[in-house]
Amino acid sequence: MGVPTGRVDTIVLIHGLWMTSRSWENWADRYAARGFRVLTPAWPGMDREVEELRADPTPIAGQRIADITDHYARVIRDLPRPPIIMGHSIGGLITQLLLDRKLGAAGVAVHSAPVRGVLRLPLSTLRSGFSILHSPANRHRAVPFTAEDFRYAFGNTMSQQESDAAWERYAVPGAGRVLFEMAFANLNPESAAEIDKKRDQRAPLLLTAGGADHVMPPSVISANASLYRGSTAITGYRCNPGRSHFALGEPGWEEEADFALEWAVEAANEFSPTVVSQAPGRRRPSPNHR
Repeated sequence: MGVPTGRVDTIVLIHGLWMTSRSWENWADRYAARGFRVLTPAWPGMDREVEELRADPTPIAGQRIADITDHYARVIRDLPRPPIIMGHSIGGLITQLLLDRKLGAAGVAVHSAPVRGVLRLPLSTLRSGFSILHSPANRHRAVPFTAEDFRYAFGNTMSQQESDAAWERYAVPGAGRVLFEMAFANLNPESAAEIDKKRDQRAPLLLTAGGADHVMPPSVISANASLYRGSTAITGYRCNPGRSHFALGEPGWEEEADFALEWAVEAANEFSPTVVSQAPGRRRPSPNHR
């Protein structure tokens, strides 16, 4: 794939829970080498190194889904043109919330946390978040993510050595409030994870899953994609066999990164927000649209 064309030249990458913007370093470098302007803003207050946040996780403890979404909305509105928005895990949920606000030229939710309305809750998902969810007191805390936690949730397709190295480089404590907000979204009619699932006038969205993902298994991502069936906006779904939740750094990440970019650029250039808003009756292609 070549350099940016036409309407899209900027990519905004949104990190997820237990991570910082550093988690995007591979994808960001790859996209920048292709001529894109790549922005990796951190969650509010988390624009610090991994080591600093481990030593003092105070900025993590106060995070909330609504505040994170508002933060990225401001970043995107300040750009001269709508960017491609990509988010991983909770960042994928934020991506969907931003597109629901009619922001962005296209969005890719990478192994995404679901919006409100997805009822599936696999045991592996519960186990991945157990370090936080086992105690209501953790709602207001930043909870450490141990090497063992990381191995199960992110590093299950890697060797122990590879997983431990990734944990050392990328992992930070998890924001308890954010995970509780997500876990109980379906019980809260005013949840910050709610969107208009029938909205026609939004940018194209691709949801990707990993066949070996313990945190967000394909059943969760597929159920999330299915919520958009009542919309004529472009919604794609792709499952990557054998891939874990650590889509941003596990061996072979390049293939998923390239597909995400190619899909987003094609969709953004062909189905820009302007075009979509002028043609609300446009037929939605199949879930594997590229």
